[in-house]
Amino acid sequence: MSVLTNPADAHFWIFIALIAFALVLWRAKVPGMAMKALDDAGAKIQAQLDEATLLRDEAKALLAQINVQREETEKAAADMLAAAQADAERLRAEAEAALEEDVRRMRELAVRKIAVAEAAAAAEVKAAAADLAGHAAETILAARIAGAKSDPLIDAGLAKLGEGFR
Repeated sequence: MSVLTNPADAHFWIFIALIAFALVLWRAKVPGMAMKALDDAGAKIQAQLDEATLLRDEAKALLAQINVQREETEKAAADMLAAAQADAERLRAEAEAALEEDVRRMRELAVRKIAVAEAAAAAEVKAAAADLAGHAAETILAARIAGAKSDPLIDAGLAKLGEGFR
């Protein structure tokens, strides 16, 4: 004899109670409510998945946009760096040319100053030589005049002068 057919067995009454409970639940439309609750939960989860997919797509688009902007920024930075290097090279070349011009002008000024100083020194030497020659001549003439009562050259020169007046 089977347990499910013997009313004296406790398992039989548990089986009957389980069937009655299932019929009550079925009559109360619990399976429909459960299905509706599961469908609602599934729809809610699907909505969350759709939203997550949408957010992921937006994040991918934003990441792509950020990558494009980063590349553009890197390119702009590289361009600015190249322009700055070109400006620095141009400024260096201009400064070098200006320095060379300043050195050339200073050299020319130094050469002119040296030439003026040489001319002044030569003039001073000539003036000193002329003064020395004059002083020497004066000293020699004074010594000759003092040593001799008459100088034959001076006498000859005076005689010529005297003849010119006659």
